[in-house]
Amino acid sequence: MEHWNSTLGSGFILMGILNDSASPEMICATITVLYMLALTSNGLLLLAITMDAQLHVPMYLLLRQLSLMDLLFMSVVTPKAFMDFLLRENTISFGGCALQMFLALTLGGAEDLLLVFMAYDRYVAICHPLNYMVLMRPRVCWLMVATSWVLSSLSALGHTLYTMHFPFCMSQISHLLCEIPPLLKLACADTSRYELMVYVTGVTFLLLPLSAIVSSYTLILLTVLHMPSNEGRQKALVTCSSHLTVVGMFYGAATFMYVLPSSLHSPKQDNIISVFYTIVTPALNPLIYSLRNKEVMGALRRVLGKCIL
Repeated sequence: MEHWNSTLGSGFILMGILNDSASPEMICATITVLYMLALTSNGLLLLAITMDAQLHVPMYLLLRQLSLMDLLFMSVVTPKAFMDFLLRENTISFGGCALQMFLALTLGGAEDLLLVFMAYDRYVAICHPLNYMVLMRPRVCWLMVATSWVLSSLSALGHTLYTMHFPFCMSQISHLLCEIPPLLKLACADTSRYELMVYVTGVTFLLLPLSAIVSSYTLILLTVLHMPSNEGRQKALVTCSSHLTVVGMFYGAATFMYVLPSSLHSPKQDNIISVFYTIVTPALNPLIYSLRNKEVMGALRRVLGKCIL
């Protein structure tokens, strides 16, 4: 088979979930609503945490980073898919595809690691409250944030460069965005060794962090069950279960894409799965983690009150 000329002047055709659906208008409307919800909720959360000094504590600083990552993650994927659907223009340049892949891998990987640090933060706050300000002092908090961004960006850069160096036989990507698994299906070269590398990276950035999160919440639940207050115990259980539900959706979908063998993948499944970690969970995160919090809502009212006045 002849190689497709994948130079910077060539382009790919993204055939995402909107083009592979019986009711694309409804799916487009749903995705648009989720994107606007994510923009509003994450934007308000960023505003409240940045402007209100009472929220300048480790837990909310980590939440601010999560909101920033979610905003950027959705913006890498959703506007492009939306405009392609409206304009009936599904092309993306070779360089644009590489950039989209790099940004998506960076933001997804950074969120993977940040969720671990957030789980650790909750573990220290509930299980070791007297040592919280020592174990989660500002320098440690910023080190966690920097670690998330640096490790994920280095991994994303390596994978982007290696994925895009393959010769491609076809230009049509049956996926919502430029990602490693669908692009490898277009490669004319043997990708088996590289797929093993992707698997190892997936285990490192997904299964290991997920194990750490489950361990942290297990210890939290054991501590919570010994609380004397029934009300406090129920509140903590509801909070932990909601956190784990969103974490499970994010890690479960990403694990399906990057850890399971390619033989178990199909374009339709992959499109649906990718929506969960690129659109659904970023829209749900602020609602689950912050906007039900009295401190956050109080800070938001104060900040908006100042803006109005």
